[in-house]
Amino acid sequence: METLWFCVIALLWLGYLFLEGFDFGVGMLLPFLGRDNTERRVMINTIGPVWDGNEVWLLVAGGATFAAFPGWYAALFSAAYLPLTLFLLALIGRGVAFEYRGKVDSERWRKVWDVVIFVGSWVAALGVGLVISTTVIGLPIDAAGDRVGSPFAAIRPETLLGALAIAGYALVHGAIFVSLKTEGEIRERARRMALTMAPVALLPLVGLLLYVAGFWALPVLLFAGLALWRLWAGREGQAFAFMGLAVAATVTVLFASLYPNVLPSTLDPAYSLTVAGAASSPYTLTVMTWVAAFGTPAVLVYQGWTYWVFRKRIGVRHIPVH
Repeated sequence: METLWFCVIALLWLGYLFLEGFDFGVGMLLPFLGRDNTERRVMINTIGPVWDGNEVWLLVAGGATFAAFPGWYAALFSAAYLPLTLFLLALIGRGVAFEYRGKVDSERWRKVWDVVIFVGSWVAALGVGLVISTTVIGLPIDAAGDRVGSPFAAIRPETLLGALAIAGYALVHGAIFVSLKTEGEIRERARRMALTMAPVALLPLVGLLLYVAGFWALPVLLFAGLALWRLWAGREGQAFAFMGLAVAATVTVLFASLYPNVLPSTLDPAYSLTVAGAASSPYTLTVMTWVAAFGTPAVLVYQGWTYWVFRKRIGVRHIPVH
């Protein structure tokens, strides 16, 4: 049962990275792809109906970790408290900006909230990369599961590489998504940008996977290459799907390299938190399994329906002129 919930949590992180990854990317690219307010509104509208639903995956991943592996949750969230706080503040800022950007008909007002979206998206993408790479690479924790060192112990060259890896992936994923969801000039601009920046933006992801798992980075490279090939051919839907396979391979490689640990100790492998040692009681895991069995299909159907309803492309002609 412990292994099952370890896999479930990995799947939840996969869903979060795939879905929230592209809307992080849209925010990160907002001032570069959107040349005026109308184009920026087009970009924001591509994720407007879905961004809050995407964040549900993070809440469920955190809640599942807390319930299934309280030792893992306590050690990671206390040891990386400051980076996690910045990450959550960035998410809050983005959410507020999406809601308030259009409340006042003022260019200055909109520019302020555009900056909040831009900065919040970058900080959030870097933050989630830092958290995931910290989980996989480990922390200086002692035999009691307590952090040894400063509050910034989670910030090291390896975890910073992880932060850049997820941010780079989000940039490419977001550009492909904008190309998939828009029409006209902004579509072509997003397509060109994804093809141009991908070789550099994805380098940190390749570096992280090589550091963690060696040649197991090859499947990720293959799927990313296929995504760019299909994007070059003008098949954005196929490119988006291949980027999904790339992030699925990434999560699989990272969590497979982590197992049977849930949080390695960089001080002594004997201090590492394991799947068995950090898990809740069998009764708790059984109850969680039954709840998930009934609740998950409903959530997936509802979210899938949302994407289906808002599946069409949008462009500047859909934005009303005041």
